[in-house]
Amino acid sequence: MYNLISFAGIFLLIGFGWLLSTNRRVFNWRVVLWGVGLQIVFALFIFRVPAGSRFFLLINDLVVKVVEASSEGARFVFGPLAIPPGVSGSHGFILAFQGLPTIIFFSALISVLYFLNIMPMLIRFFSGIFSRLMRISGAESLCVASNIFVGVESAFTVRPYIAEMTRSELCTMLTAGMATVASNVLALYVFTLQQSFPTIAGHLISASILSAPAAIVMSKVLYPEEQHPRTLGISVKPDYEKEANVFEAVINGANAGVKVIAGVAALLIAVLGLVALIDMILNGAGGAVNSFLEINIDWSLKGLLGYLFYPFTLVMGVPLQDATVISQIVGERVVATEVAGYQDLANAISGNLISEPRSVIIATYALCGFAHVASMAIFVGGVSALAPSRTRALSQIGFRALLAATLACMVTACVAGVFFTGNSILLGSVE
Repeated sequence: MYNLISFAGIFLLIGFGWLLSTNRRVFNWRVVLWGVGLQIVFALFIFRVPAGSRFFLLINDLVVKVVEASSEGARFVFGPLAIPPGVSGSHGFILAFQGLPTIIFFSALISVLYFLNIMPMLIRFFSGIFSRLMRISGAESLCVASNIFVGVESAFTVRPYIAEMTRSELCTMLTAGMATVASNVLALYVFTLQQSFPTIAGHLISASILSAPAAIVMSKVLYPEEQHPRTLGISVKPDYEKEANVFEAVINGANAGVKVIAGVAALLIAVLGLVALIDMILNGAGGAVNSFLEINIDWSLKGLLGYLFYPFTLVMGVPLQDATVISQIVGERVVATEVAGYQDLANAISGNLISEPRSVIIATYALCGFAHVASMAIFVGGVSALAPSRTRALSQIGFRALLAATLACMVTACVAGVFFTGNSILLGSVE
């Protein structure tokens, strides 16, 4: 029954996006059908085809090994503080010394893969699929494909075309950035959830790939194309400067990772502090309302967002007994970032607050994206810096792109819910 609910949820979420479209008379059926079709085919291969499941587990094990290797440098620099929980000598989970350093390693690794032309080859492969099947412009398909692997820096791959992009293309560009996660930050989520969810790495990679076509679908539904893009039907190559040698690639990648760490840490400190302040105000005023009306409403920001996302959580196919917890975790991502969301998911799993493994899977896929207010500001600001003439358009499109990205992540969760079974080998032991 829940699998059928998840399947219906795909189209309910698309329908909800259509109701908020800038032009409901323009509906690109080709984009929607191919986008959903690509997601279903990929999910079917991963979840139900034995060869796909084995490939999934192979990727999961590979990523876990790489994450383990990435911690060696942190242990050398920070000593016992970098030892993860469950290992002799550990002081418990400390995000700053155990999770964040993996970002530096993965940034350097991605930079090396760029230097070896492996990353550009993968990006061109996915870009070709999107542009041919979904018939979107070469520039936006390239940007979407880049976002599967990298974050805001994906905008550099299409820098020469941004100034002449249509508003619909810009919306797709921002949506793809917020609906997916960068490979270096993905390692942080693996580190956070690996103990309670052994196959988390494979699921996160699967979610990032699935969310790319979902981002295109939701972007084109909410902001349909009404102009003729300059690169429509044209294959566009990534625009980037290649380092002179592999050592320069490692240096540049590591330095970029340091900037990402600073950004992530600053966001968490600022945003979570502001959320705590808002909660104090809301709980103070809400407590008086509860006493006066003799009701029991959770007035915290997480609680209020949980109420807002509750129907969407049910639509995604989360069992009723877990819907309240999952809706709060998914809802808080909008303001508190996905890092806090995954941390709370890990705590909910270890605290036995979630009764069904299905709920964990759906939450994992729904959270896998930068769809929050702080990220929206970063993407709008980052792209505006590359094309100052489009600053006004980007600022006007930002919130619509955030909505599209949020819906895209939930569509991806629905697709995972369609093919999930309780005895799946991809589940691992969620404890």
